[in-house]
Amino acid sequence: MSGRPEVLFPLFASLDSLPGIGPKLARVFEQIEIGKPRDLLFTLPNAGVDRRLRPTVKGVTLPATVTTEVTVLRHLPNRVKGRPYRVSVSDSETEFPLVFFHAKSDWLQKRLPEGQRRVVSGRTELFDGTAQMVHPDYILEPEEASQLPEFEPVYPLTQGLTQRVMVKAVAAAVERAPELDDWLESAFLEKMGWPRWHAAVASVHAPGSMDDINPKAPARRRLAYDEFLAHQVTLALARSRRRSRKGRQSTATGRFQAKVLEALPYRPTSAQERAMREISDDMGSPERMNRLLQGDVGSGKTLVAFMSMLVAAEAGGQGVLMAPTELLARQHLEALMPLAEAAHVVLEILTGRDKGKAREAKLAALKNGEIQILLGTHAVFQEDVAFQDLRVAVIDEQHRFGVAQRMELGKKGDTVDVLVMTATPIPRSLSLTHFGDMDMSVLDEKPPGRGPVTTAVVPNDRIGQLEMQLKAAVAEGRQAYWVCPLVDESDTLPQTAAEERLLRLRAVLGKQAVGLVHGQLPPGERDAAMAAFVAGDTRVLVATTVIEVGVDVPNASIMVIEGAESFGLAQLHQLRGRVGRGTERSSCVLLYRSPLSESARQRLESLRATEDGFRIAEEDLAMRGAGDVLGTAQSGLPRFRIADWECHGALLSAANRDARALVASDPELKTRRGQAVRTLLWLLEQDKAVAMISVG
Repeated sequence: MSGRPEVLFPLFASLDSLPGIGPKLARVFEQIEIGKPRDLLFTLPNAGVDRRLRPTVKGVTLPATVTTEVTVLRHLPNRVKGRPYRVSVSDSETEFPLVFFHAKSDWLQKRLPEGQRRVVSGRTELFDGTAQMVHPDYILEPEEASQLPEFEPVYPLTQGLTQRVMVKAVAAAVERAPELDDWLESAFLEKMGWPRWHAAVASVHAPGSMDDINPKAPARRRLAYDEFLAHQVTLALARSRRRSRKGRQSTATGRFQAKVLEALPYRPTSAQERAMREISDDMGSPERMNRLLQGDVGSGKTLVAFMSMLVAAEAGGQGVLMAPTELLARQHLEALMPLAEAAHVVLEILTGRDKGKAREAKLAALKNGEIQILLGTHAVFQEDVAFQDLRVAVIDEQHRFGVAQRMELGKKGDTVDVLVMTATPIPRSLSLTHFGDMDMSVLDEKPPGRGPVTTAVVPNDRIGQLEMQLKAAVAEGRQAYWVCPLVDESDTLPQTAAEERLLRLRAVLGKQAVGLVHGQLPPGERDAAMAAFVAGDTRVLVATTVIEVGVDVPNASIMVIEGAESFGLAQLHQLRGRVGRGTERSSCVLLYRSPLSESARQRLESLRATEDGFRIAEEDLAMRGAGDVLGTAQSGLPRFRIADWECHGALLSAANRDARALVASDPELKTRRGQAVRTLLWLLEQDKAVAMISVG
């Protein structure tokens, strides 16, 4: 896309090019992410003040902002230091004081001469049963009163910024907003009942009542849709560019896959079969695969991923599976080794722990193609790791790998197919924005043999009872996880809570019976503690959330989550998914500290009500908002200025359809509408995104 269109230059000028804004004030604006006139256009008022003229303050429900015409009766200066200065006034029905702190009396005499009429507007409250207006916002002569807006927008501010300065700056920015060729079709605007772009911008900054400040107001919905559309067009362009880039065809013969299917003790679910088919078709096509495999805890993603790597091996190439931690990479190794042996495929692992001669031997075997499937951690990214013929890269747990790492991996093989697995079911609306440049496979069935998990919500004061029940269960040969909450960092570190719980449980169950893992343990100790639990030597494993991802111990059938109210829904669901993997009846106990906040109560209730991860993800989104669901720091979620997931989420699918249709029919954005959409992309600063967003 060539440079920014000239028509937008005034909106992208420096902020101090606006009247009344100098360099110092511009720095204050920067604190609320306003660096140019365009940012002011998209900073909408978040409240409003009704300044319509009323005959009297009498009968108004106070406190409230009141505007009324008064006669100035008398000044009552402050005789005692620190007491306010009062000016008594009367409107058409009652007398009341205007109250000023630290005001200069000569200034007040000039502004409010006795016997004159003035229009005053400001916050009015009850004090000792009578109305009083403290520091009126406006004191005007009656003929100036028409300058007062009937309804005044209120903007978000920061220290050093007043409403007046903000209102003036926004008005100047709105004045600069050009008439643009609209990127939304007239018929669509009419159907939605939305204004054209310029009218929408003018209208959101000149609300006539609280209805206009509501996110559902037509002008606001229109601008929210613009943001969604720009983002979805960016993703659609990335997708079409990716599709036009040649990949390599890896044609499955089925010779390794058939042996693995024979060796399995069960038949894959129809969801698994469908995903395997989609992936195999992608790998066999000339375009590069960029697919997201999402499935709930225990829906059998690992098998699907393994099958995709077997396709690469059948085509004479190699596959790699990247896990976020060494613990997980080793678990995948244990789960997949028997299958690899059944298929006579060479499977190896490479982590940061491989050193010296052993590492060199693995690297050589990788380079000459002896190793067909490699499991690893980010150690796979290192310069000296070279494959003979890498065909497919599987990345486990998407949001721990950023976009940049996905690109790094792409460089390892010239046209590597990419499959990303996530165990966090992502609500549809979020997956459209976060992974809109990827194709999707969803595992929405549980494999046979996964039992339901009974969930109980229990207050902390019944912890003694719980310990006794745990003792009985352990005596029957059962195993349990006990997850400790992340305590406030400054107070004590999470491991302290876990260590205290360890001592307490050892006192009840015996020293040998209880193990401990937390993030601060050296990797060797952590693996040893896990191994002891997997082998059944320890019966209860006390842990911080390091076990949230991927740990598989079929015999563990009890999950206790302490301080459950402090975890997010998705995280609780992930933790619960660690049990219910064997034949035992499984249960999950959510221990909470009273009193519960309303949102925490809702979270624990919805967890008790369903085991469907996708339903839970939708609830989580409704309760917490998008950034939290994906973990804002890494989520890479687009930051919208106007669009709000909760109020405008429904517009997203429409924007997604609109964008895909547009890019399919006009991939170069050359038509009249295409050109208008280009202007939108520049206006909403998706220019960087277009260059960057296409990964792989």
